[in-house]
Amino acid sequence: MYTAKYLQNFIKNVFLAMGSTNNDASLAAEVLISADLRGVDSHGVARLSGYVRLWEKGRLNATPNVKIVHETPSTAVIDGDLGAGLMVAPKAMKIAMEKAKLAGTGWVAVKNSNHYGIAGYHSMMAAEEDMIGWSMTNASALVSPTFSKSKFLGTNPISVAIPADKEPPVVIDMATTPVANGKLEVLQRKGESIPEGWAQDENGNPSTDAAILKKGGAMLPLGSDRVHGSHKGYCLGSLVDILSAVLPGANYGPWVPPFVAYAPLPENPVGEGIGHFLGAMRVDAFRPADEFKSHMDNWITTFRNAVPSEGHDQVLVPGDPERAITAERLKNGIDLLPPVVEDLKSLAEKFKLSFE
Repeated sequence: MYTAKYLQNFIKNVFLAMGSTNNDASLAAEVLISADLRGVDSHGVARLSGYVRLWEKGRLNATPNVKIVHETPSTAVIDGDLGAGLMVAPKAMKIAMEKAKLAGTGWVAVKNSNHYGIAGYHSMMAAEEDMIGWSMTNASALVSPTFSKSKFLGTNPISVAIPADKEPPVVIDMATTPVANGKLEVLQRKGESIPEGWAQDENGNPSTDAAILKKGGAMLPLGSDRVHGSHKGYCLGSLVDILSAVLPGANYGPWVPPFVAYAPLPENPVGEGIGHFLGAMRVDAFRPADEFKSHMDNWITTFRNAVPSEGHDQVLVPGDPERAITAERLKNGIDLLPPVVEDLKSLAEKFKLSFE
């Protein structure tokens, strides 16, 4: 078991060792550890070595000059200068929030970035300021469109965070696939199979092999197959790809750079880096914030008081499971899988740091 503070400090020191500024290293560490605290282990400290390998390959800039390259009073396009999305996306959300303060809403699209951690971190930034936050990103092409065996989409998450009053915010944070790719990686480390409906082999047949992506297979859209609504997951993933990449000029579809450094970059890129799309909507641009948040409390308690089905104790609202895990891990620590611990010890040795 490791405390969040210990892991966060280690992450920061790794980014500092790569040359990042103190502010950027702190920000990257905060975003990564937030994933572990919320139970999204696939996007937390386990991903740290992936960023290091990208940096070693020259595919990640540890000292990015993030800048606005186009804007209107309520919108902007940002060039992330090939930085870690952990640093780029929070800066983009801050710009969206500043624009929302002036115009009621603010929308920022990002190009030339890298993987940005969990989508929920960025959307929750806005919820803390009485705004509704939107966060989405495209990702490496691991997902087949409905009726296809080609890999054209990423897991392309969507997160929306909505503030309340006495209740905590509603936080929707979901991949547009049955699970994020990191869940397959976690099961690989555990030597376990994946449930049917998550992925298919290279011929389009269902697979329960957690390593199927390395064998030419693909993940499936949310819904898994046409009968269960995979066309809807395909549409959601397409929406994220278009807003995050086609709109600002990042790479989209099969041209999105892979997160793993050993995989070659796609030929003939159509844009720059990975893309994100961040938004902030000021609640009081629609109705008084106190009034809205009071009704959000009522909405939350109403849904929590829904009659649970047999075998379940309570109905949850989006964000409840993550808040429970956060409380437990802040109290008892974060349990890391042995392969992750060995990975972190290797990083410590590489950068002459301490990790026990």
